Amino acid sequence: MRTIGLLGGMSWESTAEYYRLANELVRDRLGGLHSARLVLVSVDFAEIEVLQVQGEWERAGELLAGHARSLQAAGAELVVLCTNTMHKVVGAVEAAVDVPVLHIGDATAAAAHAQGLTRLGLLGTAFTMEQTFYRDRLAAAGLEVLVPDAADRATVHRIIYEELVLGVVTEESRAAYREVIGRLVAAGADGVVLGCTEIELLVGPDDSAVPVLPTTRIHVEAAVEQALR
Repeated sequence: MRTIGLLGGMSWESTAEYYRLANELVRDRLGGLHSARLVLVSVDFAEIEVLQVQGEWERAGELLAGHARSLQAAGAELVVLCTNTMHKVVGAVEAAVDVPVLHIGDATAAAAHAQGLTRLGLLGTAFTMEQTFYRDRLAAAGLEVLVPDAADRATVHRIIYEELVLGVVTEESRAAYREVIGRLVAAGADGVVLGCTEIELLVGPDDSAVPVLPTTRIHVEAAVEQALR
């Protein structure tokens, strides 16, 4: 088993899911008392969020690149960036290490193709929905991407930053997300990407008329597959 390096803390609520899922998947694959070989760097998300808002993406990339080097020095043989939004700077992370960095968009695209999906609705932070770094990655894999309208994007983003990253999960917000998903489906989406790692804390398959793609679980499954290959 290779050692997986988790670059997390963005937020720690979803990074905890990465840790839990990785260990559960290894246990299920290998049985007995097996658990995942992991090293973890967890950043202070408040520092990252300020850089996001200020548009200081290069500085954010430098910061994460330094942490990625720490993961490799600690023995990581595969790096997983435990966030969708910060894949905007994944190039800096990749350039900083000599080990593979598993892109969450690539894992999600593979999962979509495995289910025969072609037109995906994308939920995530405003950065993920409105900028091109994530949508282009999916489009490069032959997938069409739809995003919510401006009002729905604002709702999705607000709930992430004001509630989910703080561990707050409410039925009111679940209902709001269901409505956004419903409008994406009405617009022609045959699948919905839960493109923020905290969204899986709020909604799942039962909240959508079409398949959902839970990027946290998909990312971890791909990492465990590589680690055990």
